[in-house]
Amino acid sequence: MLKYNKLAAAVAFATIVTFQAPVFAADAKDPVVAKVGDVEIHQSELDLAIANLDPQLGQLPDDQKKVAALSASVDVKLLSQKAAAEKLDQTPDFQAHMAYLRDRELHNAYFKAHVADAIKDDEVKARYDKEVAALPKQEEVHARHILVKTEDEAKAIIKELDAGKDFATLAKEKSTDPNKADGGDLGYFGHGRMVKEFEDAAFALPVGTYTKTPVKTDFGWHVIKVEDKRNAPPPPFDQVKDQVRQLVMRDKYLELLNKAKADTKVVINDPALSKAYDDAQKQQDAAPADDAVAPADGAAAPDAQPQQ
Repeated sequence: MLKYNKLAAAVAFATIVTFQAPVFAADAKDPVVAKVGDVEIHQSELDLAIANLDPQLGQLPDDQKKVAALSASVDVKLLSQKAAAEKLDQTPDFQAHMAYLRDRELHNAYFKAHVADAIKDDEVKARYDKEVAALPKQEEVHARHILVKTEDEAKAIIKELDAGKDFATLAKEKSTDPNKADGGDLGYFGHGRMVKEFEDAAFALPVGTYTKTPVKTDFGWHVIKVEDKRNAPPPPFDQVKDQVRQLVMRDKYLELLNKAKADTKVVINDPALSKAYDDAQKQQDAAPADDAVAPADGAAAPDAQPQQ
């Protein structure tokens, strides 16, 4: 027998009662999963219930999520029939709540039709190219280092380098850093990634040269060699396309809202609330777009999806 804890069942129930499942015609593609009295629960309703389960249930195996959603659906059908028999669906509060839910779902359906489903791949790529072109140049250094405990050890290593010894070979032989097996290779790094003394020395070195005096940090004494310098490349399109898509969605959504506001007058009766609303709209209009592309990790753009 499949099991799920009482908390999961309660969360499923609390979540599923917040939406009204649509009525679906019975056909072979939408079989009846269960019956509650004379009321049928179709596979499409169960799928909708599973999709709307609380995120806390997202880690459950699929079969357990299915059981939780079905259990909650049955509970909803049982009590909704009782509520209808008592004509609770005819009360002003219920009607007002249903009107709100209808407006919200129509809002989301319009968003899906005119924003989410309307975005084309070439729009996302064009926005990525625009963001990349606007990125400030950020210098990176590709460096190696040899870390030792004392200044004298570091000075002795510099003498060996002056005599023609290979830097990577000396790093493997003498460095105390864990990356010694890689010849002290640190890869590329930008400003702010290393301790200040190390960073200052590395960025000051010409490509192909090493420090002629040891560099002291809290880790010990370093001899540093710069292999290369470059401007930090942008993240690949495939790595950030979802974030860029979110940014395009947000802009399209705001464009739709602004057009709707221009076409329809909005009047707020309470003066204080009206001012607060106007101030919030001005801040929204003035807010700069969040970076969708960043040289380092690719900052995520805020979710453009309207609240559910």
